[in-house]
Amino acid sequence: MARAISDMLLARSDESKQRFYSMSAQILKERKKYYDTLEKTQHNTNSDITGWLDWFLNCFKNALLASEKILQSVLYKADFWNKNAKITLNGRQIKILNKLLDGDFRGKLQSSKWAKICKCSQDTAIRDIKDLIEKGIFQQEQPGGRSTNYELCKT
Repeated sequence: MARAISDMLLARSDESKQRFYSMSAQILKERKKYYDTLEKTQHNTNSDITGWLDWFLNCFKNALLASEKILQSVLYKADFWNKNAKITLNGRQIKILNKLLDGDFRGKLQSSKWAKICKCSQDTAIRDIKDLIEKGIFQQEQPGGRSTNYELCKT
């Protein structure tokens, strides 16, 4: 209940219908510390809530920092697609690019992983990757092992 009230009061204080941070989500991330601080405050005999206020304000700061990180990611992705709006891409290429831009991609990008994710042949994956290299979107990572890894070009 306190989390819902906190979110409601923060929304009212923002005087905006748009809010890019969530205290509830941040409290969920920090729930162990939240419950520890709440318990200490409730068992405090002198009604001192300084510890809880300190925790709450730090949690609020963390929620704002998390939203800033998310917004930077969204702006980076929008900028990427704006810069590459005139480049023709197939559905597989768009799928992989979105996974990379969203941070949903685990490990290194290799043609075998591309083929598995896109449910296509290894040859198709290699053609898709080479096409992205020719278009200046992908580059081969520095050689360092048996497999060839690819990454987004740094622009």
